[in-house]
Amino acid sequence: MSEFDVLAVGDVVTDAFIKLFDDDARSFQDEKGKWLAMPYGTKIPYDQAYIIEAVGNASNAAVNFAKFGLNAGLVSNVGGDQYGRDIIASLGNNKVDTRFVSINPDKISNYHYVLWYKEERTILIKHENYKYHWPHLRENELPEWIYFSSVAKSALKYNDQLADWLEENKTVKLALQPGTFQLEAGVERLKKLYKNTEILVVNREEAVQITGGNYDNLHGLLDTLHGYGPKTVVITDGPAGAYASDGKKRIKIPIYPDPKPPYERTGAGDAFSSTLVAAIIKGYDLEAAIALAPISSMNVVQYVGAQQGLLNENELLELLKKAPVSYKIENF
Repeated sequence: MSEFDVLAVGDVVTDAFIKLFDDDARSFQDEKGKWLAMPYGTKIPYDQAYIIEAVGNASNAAVNFAKFGLNAGLVSNVGGDQYGRDIIASLGNNKVDTRFVSINPDKISNYHYVLWYKEERTILIKHENYKYHWPHLRENELPEWIYFSSVAKSALKYNDQLADWLEENKTVKLALQPGTFQLEAGVERLKKLYKNTEILVVNREEAVQITGGNYDNLHGLLDTLHGYGPKTVVITDGPAGAYASDGKKRIKIPIYPDPKPPYERTGAGDAFSSTLVAAIIKGYDLEAAIALAPISSMNVVQYVGAQQGLLNENELLELLKKAPVSYKIENF
């Protein structure tokens, strides 16, 4: 029997949240998108700062898996610095197995700065160029699932290593939540990875980026994504909720109503996708899993950072019982 239900794979980081005063910055939108603006060439006061260790898409998922009662580990890299030691300690405190977190003595650990303005955040990111190597897993370490997400731009060959390993280990299922550089690489470059994907979770804009399809044609986006190989495709759509297809049926779910306005939105997507995957690993069907996922997102945005608001399985089920009648799954 394996020691792991799931291994989350991807970069891990320390986030430094800097909360800006509402009056010392502003946001505006133009034809190129939405922008955060602050006075240039001067000193700007800030409200407060928070340092949060061991975050990032895969790490957030690993912590959520452990919270859900799964045996979870993280495959990642840290530097040989205090930030790296703090990251490993934080993961251990959250019951995430760290045996596959490689320490790179000559490197520094990933450290990001989060400019927090009102309920939104702008993240200044820098992924260190680690020597990515897929670990050798003994038979008792083979997980039931791999959850793969964001890695550095320099890690394209690492994507190939994982895809090759999955083809050699057909019993292991892959849940893929592609990160920025994986999306930029394109589906043709990572076609072997998509081919071996059991569950793909992306937002609507990412679905368009991957497929080159029509934003307004959800069925077309789902059809194209299925065509790359994923057996189940989930597309999140912000306030509009989420859509899922297992190749036979297509369903949609609204967002779970917020008890109060969001405090800070970091980690909502990670909470959704990892909760859905966690529920499926625990034996829930797609409908039951997608009913729990928005509840997790709702609670995470009531706290600072991506992990403080994560809920365990029983807490999610209790909130599902209290859902309004409008919170229901529909076919589309």
